[in-house]
This record gives sequence, structure tokens and C-alpha cells, in this order.
Amino acid sequence: MDLSNLQAAAGSAHSDNFRRGRGHGSGNGKTAGKGHKGQKARSGAPRPGFEGGQMPLYRRLPKRGFKCRNSKTIIGINLSALEAFENDSVVSVETLIEAGIVKNPRDGVKILGNGELTKKLTVQANAFSAAAKEKIEALGGKAEDDQNDAEKSVNAYNSLKDWGMQILMGTVTTTPCVAVADKTAEDGMFEITPSASSTDVITNDNVFQACFTDPNQGTASAQYIADNNLGTKVAVIYDSSSVYSSGIEATFVEEAQNKGLEVVAEEAFTADSKTDFSTQLQKAQSAGADLVFLPIYYTEASIILTQANGMGYEPAFFGVDGMDGILGVENFDTSLAEGVMLLTPFAADADDEKTKAFVSTYKEKYGDVPNQFAADAYDAIYVIKAAIEQAGATPDMSASDLGTALTGAMTSISVDGLTGEGMTWQATGEVSKAPKAVVIKDGAYAAM
Repeated sequence: MDLSNLQAAAGSAHSDNFRRGRGHGSGNGKTAGKGHKGQKARSGAPRPGFEGGQMPLYRRLPKRGFKCRNSKTIIGINLSALEAFENDSVVSVETLIEAGIVKNPRDGVKILGNGELTKKLTVQANAFSAAAKEKIEALGGKAEDDQNDAEKSVNAYNSLKDWGMQILMGTVTTTPCVAVADKTAEDGMFEITPSASSTDVITNDNVFQACFTDPNQGTASAQYIADNNLGTKVAVIYDSSSVYSSGIEATFVEEAQNKGLEVVAEEAFTADSKTDFSTQLQKAQSAGADLVFLPIYYTEASIILTQANGMGYEPAFFGVDGMDGILGVENFDTSLAEGVMLLTPFAADADDEKTKAFVSTYKEKYGDVPNQFAADAYDAIYVIKAAIEQAGATPDMSASDLGTALTGAMTSISVDGLTGEGMTWQATGEVSKAPKAVVIKDGAYAAM
């Protein structure tokens, strides 16, 4: 055996015929693929940025400050500022803005413990210092915190339960509602959500909705557009990272095809890319869409309307309940919303006595026109009342006994509310009521 007949051992990992380290005889030069001697002959060396032992460039350059990409700006409000509110008032971020105490809530409002408070208040904010929470509760008030955060919502639920809660009306949005619904199911407590519309929130038998489910909104929107000849070629712009938005979009497209509508574009965005919609709008315009369906919330919708106006694209726009509130978006030119239509269970300008009385009282108390979220919450309270009366429930019953009684009564009641006449409920927790459509006209919502 000599060098001319050497072979790789069986199972060797070498798959090429390159002979390393054989000197001139290999035919590959003196170093034979080994490169240089010393450090440069070793794998993995030198490391990036190494300069032979001298101070490397990245350490020689001066640093000027630091900015965290994920930082949040929290607005702190001293407890003493809450003295401006009347005793037994409900103080929220919205009422703080209306009172001029907060100009821009940025990423959230935190109540601090500085100063003194003499009034009993229910304070709803994004966060509380320990001192502020202690002072508010010492006066018999409540410090309530949701933040659309599942963990914090469960903590708030536990606090309410400790204070003696027997029935829950809440939560407002889907993420915390799913988490809280599991807790109410464990406790056997009756729960009705005014506006958490995902079907995920009603997987437990004890939870009911006062609002439409996401699939029902998509189906009803397609039917309304087709039945009223609002458009023939439809584009959809939706948030694919949102269960709410993507759920409505899926059922809308399916029903639109059943109703003979042509869906010419389905354009998605995500929570990380919701400031520039030029690409989605250009595709809708190029496809000849004469109506754009927006199953999204009002903040993103206001940006889309602004950018569509800037590019000279003027289709009809149609949204769902998440768009209710677009007229209150800060720095938005509300004239761009003229003619925008949305499917909602509530129209503040309706001429029935019940709606007029509600709107009048709401304006007097809060200085603003109520939207469908306020109406849903109002109806949810009266749904609870109807279920209590139907079940013959009494205050001395335990939370679990009340839960059993009210859950059984829900399929037997019918409620005439602000958001629907003759509202009834299935055992699944879904509500049955007729949808309404409104159009924005002269800066206000008008029934269609």
C-alpha cells in the first residue's frame, strides 16, 4: 500500500476527492487547501471585528444615547386630578380626555398616587400605581383595568368576584373575553359580553353575546350590499392577523359569491403593517372595484380613506361594527367619511322613542353621541334583567346557582332593545336580531 492506492474508510463523510495537506505532491500547491499557517489555518478564525489585538472599530466609535424599539409612552395622571369629577362618577380614559386632563393618551394612561382624593369614583385606566389603587379603594371606589390583556382581565375579574360579583357583563373585546370566559365557566357564573364578537368567546355554556358573531357580520354585509345594489365589483381589505377581521372576511367572500357579487381583490395587512395601504388600494383600483369592504376597526379605516383620497380613488366604502367610531378619530378629516356605509345594530339618529331617550340621556351625561358599543352594553344590562325575571332569581342565590338559572332562562326570553327588536338567544350563546345599516351624512350617522 502506498499513497497511490489510499482510499477513504467505509462510512467516511468526505464526499469530494480534494486531497488536503499533501504538499506539492497533491497538485494543489504547497499549502494544499490549508491556507496559511497559524491562526488563519484554523476554522472559525479570525472572528468578525477582530483586529489583531488592537482596540476594534466598534469599540472606538462613540455612542450617543439609546432608543428601545419596543418602548411605550405611558401618560401619568396624579390622583388629585380626579377631584374634578363628581362623587360616584365613572372615570375612564375617554372622560379624562373630555375633561381636558389628558390630551393624547399615547400608549396608555396610568393613575399615580400623588395628591389626595376625597370622592368615591370608579376609575378605568390602563394601569394604577399601588398607592393610587389603595387610595381609590379606601374611599369605597374601584380601580378597574382591562387593557385588552388576557392576564390583566382575569386579575380584574378575580377582584370583582372578591367584591361580591354574582353576574358578569363583559368583557368588551375578544382576547380578554376568551380568558375570562374560562374563569366564569369554572365558577359557574353567568356572563354576557356586549361586543366580543368572536365565536371563541361562547364555547362555554354560561356565556352569551349581545352582539353579532363575526361570521354573521360577514354574511349579513354581503346580503345587504347585494340586495340594495350598492356595488357589483367588490374589493376587500382586511387584517389577516386579527381573528375578528379575517373571520368576517371569510364569510363575506363566501356569501358574496352566492349573491352574485364579483370579489375582484382580497388584500390583507397585519398588525405590523397598518400605516400604509397604498398597495392594497392600487390593486383594488386596478381591478375596477366600485365598492371596498372594510371588516376592520375605525383607526385603520381612517387611514385607508385618507390615502384613497390622496390617490384620487373614490369607490363606495362599506364597513362593519368595528368602524363605528371613525368620526371621533383624532386628526382625521371627517369630510372624507361622507357616504361611508357600515352595518351596525344601532343608529343614534333613529326616531323611535327608546333610542331618542337613550341618546338624549347619554349626551347629557357624557357630552357625546353614543355609538353601538354603548348601545350594546346598555342592552346587555336589560338582557340580564329579563333573564333574572324569567328565572325567578333572587339576590340570596349563589353565583353558581344564578349562573345555572340564568343560562336556562336565556333561550326563553325575547328582548326589545336599542340594537334589535325581539332579540332571542340560542343555547350556543348567539343572538338573533336584524342588522341595520347607517351612512355617514353631514358628519353624523344616518339610518339607511
